[in-house]
Amino acid sequence: MNQSSESDQDLWDGCAAGRANAFGVLFDRHADSVFRFCLSACGSWHDAEELVSIAFMEAWRKRGTIHLQHDSLLPWLLGVAAKANLNRNRTSRRHRALLEKLPRDEATTAFETDSAARLDAEEFSNDLLDGAALSKEERSAVVLCLMYDFTYADASSALKVPVGTIRSRLNRAKKKLRATAGTPEHNLSLSPESSLL
Repeated sequence: MNQSSESDQDLWDGCAAGRANAFGVLFDRHADSVFRFCLSACGSWHDAEELVSIAFMEAWRKRGTIHLQHDSLLPWLLGVAAKANLNRNRTSRRHRALLEKLPRDEATTAFETDSAARLDAEEFSNDLLDGAALSKEERSAVVLCLMYDFTYADASSALKVPVGTIRSRLNRAKKKLRATAGTPEHNLSLSPESSLL
């Protein structure tokens, strides 16, 4: 993190003059506070990150026209983030209201059931992978070869290691997964279309 003794006003003036590094310092200085505010406002990590991006993009866009009321950019950033969150909520409500008006048929219900099953399977898969205490190298091999059906050669190319290394990583990972799940070898199945076991 870039520690600077310059005030927000000085940095903001630098942004208006085209100093990109001044904007970077402002981002480092305030991004965490904006993120915490957004997370508490919307309750979603993903949405909070998006709101932070919106706030700072808007700051960059208006760097030549906004004058700080106090010697801090933070209140203005929080105001932009709060407004963006209100807009996001309004859009979500309209979207839900529109979906509720649409006729429901068997295909829609089947899709929703299938989607819920996939999300459950994904959560189960992640829990099992986490519980098996795989190294990041083993996990990468499992994800590529067992979940996304990469060949050993394709995984080798993607991870930039020999094919034999992929085989040994998968072998170790499968042993750990079987031990964690308590399943016989022939029952271990990892794919995005089904649960891990």
